[in-house]
Amino acid sequence: MANRNYSHYPGWLVLNKPVGISSAKAVNIVKRFFNVKKAGHAGTLDPLASGVLPIALDDATKTIPYLVDTKKKYRFIIAWGQKTETDDSEGKVINESNVRPELEDIEKTLSTFLGNITQTPPHYSAIKIKGKRAYSLARENINFEMPKRSVNVFDLRLIEQLDNNSAEFEVFSGKGFYVRSLARDIAEKLNTFGHIKELERLEVGPFGLKNAFPLETFNNLVHSPREGSVDKQFLLPLDSVLDDIPALTISEEEVKMFCHGQEISKKISNDLIPQGGDVLIKDGVKSIGIAVFLESKLKPKKVFSSII
Repeated sequence: MANRNYSHYPGWLVLNKPVGISSAKAVNIVKRFFNVKKAGHAGTLDPLASGVLPIALDDATKTIPYLVDTKKKYRFIIAWGQKTETDDSEGKVINESNVRPELEDIEKTLSTFLGNITQTPPHYSAIKIKGKRAYSLARENINFEMPKRSVNVFDLRLIEQLDNNSAEFEVFSGKGFYVRSLARDIAEKLNTFGHIKELERLEVGPFGLKNAFPLETFNNLVHSPREGSVDKQFLLPLDSVLDDIPALTISEEEVKMFCHGQEISKKISNDLIPQGGDVLIKDGVKSIGIAVFLESKLKPKKVFSSII
């Protein structure tokens, strides 16, 4: 493979992750292809799941926290009649029911899952229980109670009742939400059991499938005559995830101060930038970092080294 180095092109690559590989493995494949030292993803997708996996390269990793908390949209299929250990089709079946919900009952039930709801995450999840991952405890057959959490569901609708044994849905949710838990709870509300048969993430914040590249794209380029000539065509700007915070352009002299970690005095109305709020700092063209506005000063929080 040609030695590529795109470290001077920090940004977000949106991958359409295929079923069968972990999010971490997908990141490593992209990291090796672009020959970057730093890469990370926002929002884990299980191996069973496919769809939008935003991957930050180089300095864009500094903006990951601003994407993790954004809204996400999923398409999923519930298989009725079976409860599994993992709440998806990869787990062992631990309970069964002959009850199959009617279309009308499914549609009536969905409204009870809208808004701010309480959800119990799956035992097979990455949540830490007394310092240890829940899935590790579950695999060791250790009994533990999974703490409930408050999550937001902005939209939930039935797409199609595929057959007597399964139905397809779409959900638009907030941070910390588990689709596997939703499938389990919908089934229980309908007096049966259920688990995720298929799961695809359609959106993460500003990123959707329209921005996403399949993994095969990179595999094909490795063996093509254009190997090594790939440029930033795959990357979205690192500030793509920062639209929700105010931006401020500073002078050339202030840019130098900011990049060396120095505070910049600024009289700014609190109506424009609240005290203690984050500010995207720009030099007129590029985004150069993120500051915290406090007591009429811009205090550097994150400096994007690629611009220095």
